[in-house]
Amino acid sequence: MRLVSLGDLILDVVVGLDGPLVPGDDRVATTRVGAGGQAANVAAWAATLGAEARYVGKRGADAAGELAARELASHGVEIAGPAEGRNGVVVSIAAGGDRSMASDRGSATGFRPDELEPAWFLCDHLHVSGYALLREPVAFAAIRAVELARDAGASISVDLSAWTLIDDTFRERVAACRPSTVFGTEPECNEFGPLETAWVVKRGADGVNVGGVSHPAHAATIVDPTGAGDAFAAGYLVGGVALGLDAAARCCARFGAMP
Repeated sequence: MRLVSLGDLILDVVVGLDGPLVPGDDRVATTRVGAGGQAANVAAWAATLGAEARYVGKRGADAAGELAARELASHGVEIAGPAEGRNGVVVSIAAGGDRSMASDRGSATGFRPDELEPAWFLCDHLHVSGYALLREPVAFAAIRAVELARDAGASISVDLSAWTLIDDTFRERVAACRPSTVFGTEPECNEFGPLETAWVVKRGADGVNVGGVSHPAHAATIVDPTGAGDAFAAGYLVGGVALGLDAAARCCARFGAMP
């Protein structure tokens, strides 16, 4: 399978805590710095699970961008797209099996349609991160990428990404992609509303619901849930529900969002 993902490649800073932060004081933490971003995570897991994977997006030309690109490439992912400006950084704070994120997307939102190469989208499947549909010009680049991939015979999926950012413009852009599959958490799917497509609802520790059928999560020791939904999406696209749940469990059992 040839899978292409489009969206962000960011520097992911994961902070693991054994309790909540203490205002005005210290809390002992375990930290990890490495590559992340929804589209990059999906590509890395897809490559690990046996697919030919390519990531497409705009990354920074700074030290953070070089570090993130080097790690993504180490997973066997081909990287396509321009490098300029400042790379995005996301700080994920994981405590008690939950996580909170502070996101800075850097130059990723400046990706333009004229920077796309049609050859990048000669694939079996294109997966679009919902973050790429939130702002211009990257949203226009994402929709153009969908057109190029569909012309090449690829199927399309979209991940809704964040329920707090869903609005009518976002709904219109997702609909314009005409995805065969939409991934989202329960809050994201509820906020988005109806769409004629195959829904894959990610439910965390409760597993997933695919087309109205529930599947329990695989047993896992929860170390850090960051990226588990991306790991599931990659596994699902490469090999179906069971492979997706296995990848999500593997992701939760370690720090960081990549394999």
